[in-house]
Amino acid sequence: MSLSRKCMTTATTSPRLAVAALLLSAWLPQAGAQQPLPLAKPVLARPAASLDKREIRAQLSPRRFTTLAAEIGAKISRLPVAEGSAFRQGQTLINFDCTLQSVQLNKSRAALGAADKNFRANKRLAELNSVGKVEMEMSEAEAMKARADVAASQAILSKCAIAAPFSGRVAEQKVREQQYVQPGQPILDIIDDSTLELEFIVPSKWMAWLKPGMAFQVKIDETAHSYPAKIQRIGARVDPVSQSIKLNAVIDGKFPELVAGMSGSVLMTPPASK
Repeated sequence: MSLSRKCMTTATTSPRLAVAALLLSAWLPQAGAQQPLPLAKPVLARPAASLDKREIRAQLSPRRFTTLAAEIGAKISRLPVAEGSAFRQGQTLINFDCTLQSVQLNKSRAALGAADKNFRANKRLAELNSVGKVEMEMSEAEAMKARADVAASQAILSKCAIAAPFSGRVAEQKVREQQYVQPGQPILDIIDDSTLELEFIVPSKWMAWLKPGMAFQVKIDETAHSYPAKIQRIGARVDPVSQSIKLNAVIDGKFPELVAGMSGSVLMTPPASK
């Protein structure tokens, strides 16, 4: 028998007990409703993967690379080295049609010859006191101006052929032969792939054991093979947010199958004692 029914039964024998029973029966449901609910267990966020455990990616890049652009407005007469082909330092990579520039140079040279003759004649007359000082100085100035015009024409004509600044390969040909280009327009992308370099990011705390010249392996995705490499330089600044630093490395050896732009995974593990 429940406590409330028991109190109600007893209430029939005593008025005081009846009042107590009523109060008790009113209090019991409220007491049950006010019982605190159990607290939910807090959900803990999973810690992010440590930088030490992440895969370190790197990409092969050429030792040097640049874009050759036109310095004059002219038509391209010849591109002797095809896209993807190799070339030597000093070899001509671009030839322009500079017929107009050649004519301008001949004109400047003719003007210089006439100005020089006039100056020499006035100089001889000045020795005989047969010419004024002003006329003598004007003829000298005209000769100097003509000489400067010749030098300017020669400088322009020297831009009619572009030689390779270093040995390497043509990565991309942006224009075609017989196409007219404007000054500053890109023509060829060239690279020096005699040595392939790597750039990648590692945890900054690895600086405790990383040293220039340290050897490691890199697995290239495109060939599915691992190749020896060594550290060349360690970055000059640590990223305070990611606590990482950039490394520059180089492939240690010659591997004809490797091409700039390939990428892979750096196989480098910190010492167990660190």
